[in-house]
Amino acid sequence: MKTLTIRRPDDWHLHLRDGAMLAGIAPESARHFGRAIIMPNLVPPVVTAAQASAYRERILAVLPEGADFQPLMTLYLTEETDAQDLVQAHGDGIITAVKLYPAGATTNSASGVKDFDKVRPTLEAMAENGVPLCVHGEVVDSDVDIFDREAVFIDRVLDPIRRATPGLRVVMEHITTKQGVDYARSGGETLGATITTHHLVINRNAILVGGIKPHYYCLPVAKREEHRLALREAATSGDATFFLGTDSAPHIDPLKENACGCAGCFTATNTLSILAEVFEQDGALDRLEAFASLNGPAFYGLAPNAATVTLTKGEPVSYPAKIETGAGSVTVFDPMMPLHWRVD
Repeated sequence: MKTLTIRRPDDWHLHLRDGAMLAGIAPESARHFGRAIIMPNLVPPVVTAAQASAYRERILAVLPEGADFQPLMTLYLTEETDAQDLVQAHGDGIITAVKLYPAGATTNSASGVKDFDKVRPTLEAMAENGVPLCVHGEVVDSDVDIFDREAVFIDRVLDPIRRATPGLRVVMEHITTKQGVDYARSGGETLGATITTHHLVINRNAILVGGIKPHYYCLPVAKREEHRLALREAATSGDATFFLGTDSAPHIDPLKENACGCAGCFTATNTLSILAEVFEQDGALDRLEAFASLNGPAFYGLAPNAATVTLTKGEPVSYPAKIETGAGSVTVFDPMMPLHWRVD
């Protein structure tokens, strides 16, 4: 196969940041994607409908002229979230989902949830009104190894929440383990899971072997090879449970390359080429459209994009090593393999 045409894909988990960084990196997602779920972990976080509307306008203001890109906004769930404002925002089309961060789990998550009992009334209101919950699925207990945080979260937090709140639509974001894959598959039609581009490519050796590689450090952290292979099998299976959420997360290089580097891989620029390579390697090019373009809209109750994109296979494609923004340079994820699929 030399060419592949698919419905224009969507990104169901994206960080665009704000200010000068936003202006520099938003065009990278708008180039190939039709829609994206926008993460609300700004400083301060996006916690009200008014803040979500204002952030959406800032995003639209920095897109290139003629860009066909729709930011789908989210609210950051806190223990003080106004459930009425949240439900109204969803009903009015201002937000598409709500994001749950356990406090301290990742970048700008200090305002997240510590006591899950305090958000149960809000979760019940969401279930009653069809508002999806996007979950960063890690516990932060000091006695839990960082490589076990996702599996423990499923047992201690996620499964009890879902049992206590029937009908709540939940997206397990950026799953990284076989346990995550297995639980997502067992969850029925109210449970979906996003998988990132970088977790299909790297395991924890990429971060640690031959010296610390800060641009492969992300949260949730990459796990053992057996987990990467489980993610590959899930993504390429065609199973409607799984869909693309890149978790593309830009940080300027000085904040990545220091004694306490930030977590995040920036993949917006070259994700489609990487995915085509991965799916071809696994003999699943015919299922790339489902993962990138169809399964996500189906879970969120939206129609697929009408537009299409075409990928052409040929000589290796070159992408910039860095994106220059007004905030500083951002390193583009290096998949450590040649990419032969170009997005036309």
